[in-house]
Amino acid sequence: MNASVERVRDALAELIKAALISDDATSLASRDAGRAKLAALVGDPPDPASLRMDGAWTLAIQEAETPELAPQEGQVNLTLPRACPFTLAEIVSPGFDVDQAVDHIRKIASTG
Repeated sequence: MNASVERVRDALAELIKAALISDDATSLASRDAGRAKLAALVGDPPDPASLRMDGAWTLAIQEAETPELAPQEGQVNLTLPRACPFTLAEIVSPGFDVDQAVDHIRKIASTG
């Protein structure tokens, strides 16, 4: 896996964790971590040719769905689409709203 994919995966994973986790403090910590990782992407955007957003999204879901986080995941019964709900251009935009992104992830997840 190349560094661009890893960086995008890590940022998306924080957004997914924030959407999944019921505990407000833990969710906020994931939002803050996501903001920091997204800011790093804005400052040094990856080359769009070096990654596929859907691939980074799939890896982010796998990273966010770790067994140690399972007891905290109560917001949604997570079944996310295979396609990334965000484009690279959106997530590296200085105006990208993390809170809206987390809410969007919650809405697109299956609630059973």
